[in-house]
Amino acid sequence: MSGRFKLFAVLIACTFVVACRAGKTVPQLPALTIDPSEISVSGLSSGGFMAVQVHVAHSATFKRGAGIVAGGPYYCSEGTFANAVGRCMEHNREIPIQKLVQITNEWADGKLIDPLVNLEASRCYLFSGTADKTVKPAVMNELKSYYQSFMPGENIFYKSDIPAGHAMITDDFGGPCSTTASPFISDCDFDLAGAILAHLYGPLNPRNNGDLSGSLTEFDQTAFVSGHGMAQAGWVYIPQACAAGTSCKLHVVFHGCRQNAATVGQRFMRHAGYNRWADTNDIVVLYPQTSNLAPNGCWDWWGYDSADFARKSGPQIAAVKAMVTRLSGVAVTSPIVSSVSGEGNPLLPGRR
Repeated sequence: MSGRFKLFAVLIACTFVVACRAGKTVPQLPALTIDPSEISVSGLSSGGFMAVQVHVAHSATFKRGAGIVAGGPYYCSEGTFANAVGRCMEHNREIPIQKLVQITNEWADGKLIDPLVNLEASRCYLFSGTADKTVKPAVMNELKSYYQSFMPGENIFYKSDIPAGHAMITDDFGGPCSTTASPFISDCDFDLAGAILAHLYGPLNPRNNGDLSGSLTEFDQTAFVSGHGMAQAGWVYIPQACAAGTSCKLHVVFHGCRQNAATVGQRFMRHAGYNRWADTNDIVVLYPQTSNLAPNGCWDWWGYDSADFARKSGPQIAAVKAMVTRLSGVAVTSPIVSSVSGEGNPLLPGRR
């Protein structure tokens, strides 16, 4: 068999069985037994803004709530890059919270997002480092005000007394607490992932500080989306009990800008702190991934890919929702979103 024919055969096999990437096969996301009342989300930086978007747009799915690290209010940018880097990061002017609340209500009335009554029983854990110069603490203060428009104050926990930079913080891994540097994980002697999960789910079993029972596995994201700033592959941590058929919780984690697998490898997924809590508490952890075709590998929270970025119809939100549906054991049509991202968008790399 000629080399050219062998290559053609490999490509055909990859097309019909699993994704083929850089000479290796990537498995499909498995169908598991997920308790639909036990689904939640969290994220850092652009992933924090994305977590808010997913939580609000799909509040009927993400019932347990959201953990937001250095993010901001829903639709904060109102679809402009100037707002995103100005009021939503630097906080160089006030964020119009009441206007954003009004827009949220209008979109819910128009069925562009889920009914907001779902948020009343939801919970939020908010974190802002006092040394964060990227997304200023004042932005997170405004996020708290936004959420208070939709849920009881006692459902919101806001921690803002640690001198952390712009990073996911842990109690045993990362750079000095006040730094803001790749891979954006800092050791602040505080287990933020554990605190988020405990607030969302209640008391947890002690974390596993040894070898984990489950596996961190790459999966084919092209079954759900093609382009739109998302990578060909995502990652998922599945505890052994969940793989064996136990009914489990599901937590979705969005990385920050310049923190995707294409940039920092597996460091965020392995060291942010979620997996060791997931291992002992029957929590599947989904790590969707952007590609480096997205600006700085960021999630779309200002409209670089779609004007619908914050609604259920937003391509990235729709793709992640389909991943959740698949993990929950329901078949999905693939890919959910097939058009190429950012056609003609001046904010994508190479189009500035």
